[in-house]
Amino acid sequence: MERKLVSPVVIDDVQPIEGADLIEVATVKGWKLVTKKGEFKTGDHAVYCEIDSFLPVKEEFEFLRKSSYRKMGEQEGFRLKTMKMRGQISQGLLLPIGLLDGYTYQLGEDVSARLGVIKYEPPIPAALGGIAKGLFPSFMPKTDEERIQNLSADYEQFRHHTFYVTEKLDGSSVTFYFNEGNFGVCSRNLDLEESAENSFWKVAIKEQIAEKLAATGKNLAIQGELIGEGVQGNPYGLRGQTVKFFNAYDIDERMYFGLNEFKAMIASLGLQTVPILDLNYTLPASLDELLTIADGASVLSPQGKSVEREGLVIRSTDRKISFKVISNKFLLNER
Repeated sequence: MERKLVSPVVIDDVQPIEGADLIEVATVKGWKLVTKKGEFKTGDHAVYCEIDSFLPVKEEFEFLRKSSYRKMGEQEGFRLKTMKMRGQISQGLLLPIGLLDGYTYQLGEDVSARLGVIKYEPPIPAALGGIAKGLFPSFMPKTDEERIQNLSADYEQFRHHTFYVTEKLDGSSVTFYFNEGNFGVCSRNLDLEESAENSFWKVAIKEQIAEKLAATGKNLAIQGELIGEGVQGNPYGLRGQTVKFFNAYDIDERMYFGLNEFKAMIASLGLQTVPILDLNYTLPASLDELLTIADGASVLSPQGKSVEREGLVIRSTDRKISFKVISNKFLLNER
């Protein structure tokens, strides 16, 4: 599901920040945002821009220049990141609803295009870019999980379920598929031409993934995270590159494998899963507590070094519910 980077929202709550006279904290869904004191009140409509939004260079956004100016390729703009002000985490930006200039909006509607906002994408190393032979195939889903803050309305219902928890690794997502006799390798958004220079294809060849998937006799996709040298600064201190998997997908049945079937499939292929941290997990009392739990050291931290994990991915064993919980500590240190 594509992210709604910018949408009209109702402000759920506004509270003071201890020791701060000029700013306060607003809550929208599960997100906390620092705003000017008195600018918004509970129940107001506003325009919410998520973190990773890349706002265009326009007069109404110039107040962001000092803190948020970036270039994405040759394009100039303002990137929204997680920040901390007076000890308060702030994730995104609230703008007056008047910015929509009289447009008749629906709450939750994606108005990114109307405001010229796109998603910020960090530079891709040449070895990961590859040559596209097409867009990501439509016969399988992309790997993006929804953030728990955007599912805050369902949190109490989720607390009645049992989940398994995996570590979200800081790498680059990859999908390998075998469908109707054809093998393919995909980055997050593209189906890639085979290339001896591309890191995803190098791993596919090294691990003989095409042959292994073909041998199952099924139309399958497996999805994982490429980590190691040349990927996100190699925080895990690995030599070479490897993929650890988090999904197996039956293309014909159009469904993900449940936990036990997924583990069995990855093991049968001689591959490794991402770190599985808990097989019988229930959510804590509040979303804020869950966000705190997401902070912590990676299981893959090199010996003698503690690497902050990117966060957690939480899924029901039948795969009907899944979401990610990104560590705020990780986001505050994000490049």
